[in-house]
Amino acid sequence: MKRNSLKYLGALLLSASVSMPSLVLAQDKKEEKKPSEAEMMNTMMELAKPGESHKLLQSGVGTWSYVVKFWMSPEAPPVTSTGTSVARAVMDGRYVITDHNGKMQMPGADGKMVDMEFKGMAVEGYDNATKKFVSSWIDNMGTGIMHSEGTYDTGSSTFTYIAEYEPIPGMKTKMREVLKITDKDHRMAQFFEDRGGTEVKTMEISYTRKS
Repeated sequence: MKRNSLKYLGALLLSASVSMPSLVLAQDKKEEKKPSEAEMMNTMMELAKPGESHKLLQSGVGTWSYVVKFWMSPEAPPVTSTGTSVARAVMDGRYVITDHNGKMQMPGADGKMVDMEFKGMAVEGYDNATKKFVSSWIDNMGTGIMHSEGTYDTGSSTFTYIAEYEPIPGMKTKMREVLKITDKDHRMAQFFEDRGGTEVKTMEISYTRKS
């Protein structure tokens, strides 16, 4: 009889040790205070406000002339072309839309370089929720939309964006863009692609603000 009582007591202790953490966890969950609808709405309203990062993007608003250097391969000399970009703030300063127009030399059907009309559009912003700069790009030389996320370094006045796009099916490409703000009227963008584990510079754009 005594042996059975000891077994019964041991079973109770084992059961208590197993169930106690679950009971404590359940109690903690009950004590967690969920935000009210009013609190969630206030948070959303705060996150929707444009701030200093949005003002930083607006420093690019205006009309710019640009010179593009494009490397078809690292060994070949760059192909150079020119164009104009016009940037405007929208949605009460939350975003900046930039339209690019110019000419770009591309290989024709016979392999010779020909001038082609180029049109592109960028939408840039700063996501208060993720605390990252965000950008989307489209142009008339493709049908996809390239999305990128970035950061800004105050010391060097430089944006760095990271993106991945697929120009040809099955050919996903990682890209890094570095945009250096030299001064209020000049900036330089450099683009690098990951080719087989090696980062290669593919394009460079020099911008000068038009008076």
